[in-house]
Amino acid sequence: MKTARAAWRRLEPVHAMIYFVPEARRRYAALGLNARAGYFTSRSAAFGRASAELVISTFYNFSPHLVRQAIDGAWDTTTPQDVLDARYAAAGEALRRAGIHDVPALNEVLTLTHRAAESACEHAQGRPLFAAHAALPWPEEPVLRLWHAQTLLREFRGDGHVACLLSEGVGGVEALILHAATGEAPVDFLRASRAWPEEEWTGAQERLRERGLLDGGSLSPEGALLRRHIEDRTDRLALPAYAALGDADCERLAELARPFGRAVVDAGLLNLG
Repeated sequence: MKTARAAWRRLEPVHAMIYFVPEARRRYAALGLNARAGYFTSRSAAFGRASAELVISTFYNFSPHLVRQAIDGAWDTTTPQDVLDARYAAAGEALRRAGIHDVPALNEVLTLTHRAAESACEHAQGRPLFAAHAALPWPEEPVLRLWHAQTLLREFRGDGHVACLLSEGVGGVEALILHAATGEAPVDFLRASRAWPEEEWTGAQERLRERGLLDGGSLSPEGALLRRHIEDRTDRLALPAYAALGDADCERLAELARPFGRAVVDAGLLNLG
């Protein structure tokens, strides 16, 4: 389980950079979409003309008001296919800027991640965001095939994570607060990007304190245990993808993935600005 998590985590920047790079913002703007509309439409375009309600339910931890505001009128401006085309073009442009196409192990990493992603496709039930992306055609270019494979693995894991949160009675805003309380992510970024109103944020904090999960602004011992349980359960639910590799190939992927993630970071593709 730890090896599978390492393989996913080290390669995850290859997918995650699409939410930060200027290449994506420029291409969405050319379609008449601002940055927020570009994010929500591009990640949900695999559904087709996704409603705000569908995005709220599958993205989980964003303020419903923010989602409705971003989605409102977006599909009158452009089409899901145009947004998908823009997203893939931006991903390829940004990853080439980071030199991913020149990393020596590209073909081997692509082979391993493709196998894992294809295995995940055999376990799509109950994973709507993953299933929608899994139905998209595989790109031809190796860099884009790698990005697509890691996108599938990310959404496969993400849908499982949402299921874990639901099973533990942790709503979207509560999940953000518990995440912030770990110190692993800047609370100001989480609050600004998810846009929950102040009264809903403070109300959720109080509910978490009443459950004994928060101690001031930090996790209580009970809160830390719950967070660990959710992360461990998420790891277990992600295993069907990586089990297809076997222990040796999963370890090999974890070993080879590091320079790919490092190339993305070193190129500044994850900079919030």
